[in-house]
Amino acid sequence: MNKFICAVFAILTISMANSCNQDNGTEQVLLPTNLNVSLEQLGNGQVRVNFSADRANFFRVSFGVGSNEPELVTGNSATHRYTAAGEFVITVQAHATEAEFIKKEETIVITNQILGIGLPTTGFESPMTYDGYALVWNDEFNGTSLSSDWVFEIGDGCPNLCGWGNNELQFYRRENTEVKDGYLIITAKQEAVGGKNYTSSRIKTQGRKNFKFGRIDIRAAMPKGQGIWPALWMLGESITDISWPACGEIDIMEMVGGNASGRDDTVHGTLHWDNNGTYNYRGGKKTLSGGAKLADNFHVYSVIWDESKITWLLDDVVYHEQNISPASMDEFREHFFFIINLAVGGNWPGSPDSSTTFPQQLAVDYVRVFQKN
Repeated sequence: MNKFICAVFAILTISMANSCNQDNGTEQVLLPTNLNVSLEQLGNGQVRVNFSADRANFFRVSFGVGSNEPELVTGNSATHRYTAAGEFVITVQAHATEAEFIKKEETIVITNQILGIGLPTTGFESPMTYDGYALVWNDEFNGTSLSSDWVFEIGDGCPNLCGWGNNELQFYRRENTEVKDGYLIITAKQEAVGGKNYTSSRIKTQGRKNFKFGRIDIRAAMPKGQGIWPALWMLGESITDISWPACGEIDIMEMVGGNASGRDDTVHGTLHWDNNGTYNYRGGKKTLSGGAKLADNFHVYSVIWDESKITWLLDDVVYHEQNISPASMDEFREHFFFIINLAVGGNWPGSPDSSTTFPQQLAVDYVRVFQKN
């Protein structure tokens, strides 16, 4: 009898041990560990999240928009382009199984400026007075509409100057210009008007205000992006009589947009003229340091112009000078008018691509003209 009882007990013990082992095997799921997450802002609202983890079989990521449900991704990174400003929580889940995972959250703030549609709140400011000079004309853009000193150029330049001579892709309209909060704002949009896929604005003071010599300060915030081409410039008032380039052109500021060095981070100052029957140009440029872009802050773009030379300055620092004393450059001793425009595409910047975000804005705080006493 005792032998029988001992045998039964032994069988029960083995059975219970096997049952425990089976239960432990069912629960033995090893979760991922060491989940690392980092964020990169690629410009124009595009963000890349990079991630890694030990023992992860797959990852799911949410960028904090839409349904907010994390979606299955391949590899160790995922990208998303935000189209609206706000604060977003990015969630990365490292999965062992569909139901069992660890997660990490990172918060990112997307501003209108990052999206290319907001104005910076910082930047250089120039004075209202200079020794030896008097302020002879200025527009501070205080009000709700352009003053009578400005007129619009409408269309695509056709039939006389299709693409405005540069194979540009925009159609210029009044509707893309507004004056508010003390700024002139020109907005480039991706929309079909007049047979073009983009719209923008171009304004000028031709026939209203023209100047010969002096110091010119223009405080402005640039747009950015591949194919974006803002310009603050001047043409000789004689253009209606002797055409371009014989009338002369003074480019106070040009920027060709794009992420590569020499684009969003670089200002160009250039002269164009007729050199005894041959087109000629000379110019200089200034590139910001440390990865900064012209769109990050307001800057003051200036020229100091007299009978013998023109000097270009960025934030009151000289970056280029051009001698204009030769007789072949007489056009630069005549009167010039202002043009402000935001072009899209063209021979120099090339066309927008998938990295370009619209709308883009060029904002001008003021234009000031000083002449010697």
